[in-house]
Amino acid sequence: MDITALVSTYQRDGYISGVPILTAAEAAAHRRALEDAESQLGDSLHYRTKAHTILTSPLALATQPQVLDLVEAMIGGDILLYNTTYIIKEPHSTSHVSWHQDLTYWGLSHDDQVTMWLALSVADATSGCMRMIPASHHQGRVEHEIGDDASNVLLQAQTVHGVDESQAKLCPLAPGEASFHHGWTLHASMPNNSDDRRIGLNVQYLAAHVRQTKHDLDSAMLVRGTDNYKHFETDIPAQSNLEPDAIKRQKTLEDRYKSIAGQA
Repeated sequence: MDITALVSTYQRDGYISGVPILTAAEAAAHRRALEDAESQLGDSLHYRTKAHTILTSPLALATQPQVLDLVEAMIGGDILLYNTTYIIKEPHSTSHVSWHQDLTYWGLSHDDQVTMWLALSVADATSGCMRMIPASHHQGRVEHEIGDDASNVLLQAQTVHGVDESQAKLCPLAPGEASFHHGWTLHASMPNNSDDRRIGLNVQYLAAHVRQTKHDLDSAMLVRGTDNYKHFETDIPAQSNLEPDAIKRQKTLEDRYKSIAGQA
């Protein structure tokens, strides 16, 4: 992995894609871990906030040394793990993601943030991989409108209108590959028209000096370096899968997240 070249592209375009993180066999094993947990719960883990507090697999993926090395080169050596979320589109689903910027509703004080999207199944044009607008992060925040589209995966169906679709670049990923994007990079994805689930683990990292501006109840977890700021409550990482107390805590954390991201 040529970190210098990857970071140069990231700084120019606001994203990088096709970064090898896992072997195909490792990706399959982590997919099995997810789907075993779904079987135990009797429910999908799609869009569950802070999955690393109830499952060991997303925690292991989010804290791999080669991933943190790349994140460190992007946002510095003091790194907080803010969130891990499985984003799952079922086969032949109408679920999609409209054009948006991640940071618009998160209430964060700075944009020293990067998101990794790690594919656990094929993410291509047929299954609804992400599309990016290169260099759009240089614009800063742009206007979003709140929507009511139930098939939009986003919490408020927030949408940026007037995006020049001719500038969009597909970001196909094989299982085990990842993309990384900046919080101001415009991105979207189409429905899954394939016969398989499109499964990705979405992981959000912050520099330690970033703080939440909407309230003082937000949480994160130091995964590299030092946190000299203590702006966040500390998340408790999963020691085993689906511990009852951890599931109760996760529900509280999810409610808090929605109280943040569900506000302008």
